[in-house]
Amino acid sequence: MEGSVCAGCGRTLDEIARWSSMSADEKRAVLSRLAAQKTAS
Repeated sequence: MEGSVCAGCGRTLDEIARWSSMSADEKRAVLSRLAAQKTAS
């Protein structure tokens, strides 16, 4: 992991820690952000 973001999945350490307790909407928001970052790169 680089800094506070996982180099493999792109999620923050907080998102990784909270993933199992996140609602479906919260998970979708994270995945949407990751997809947007991937297309911007």
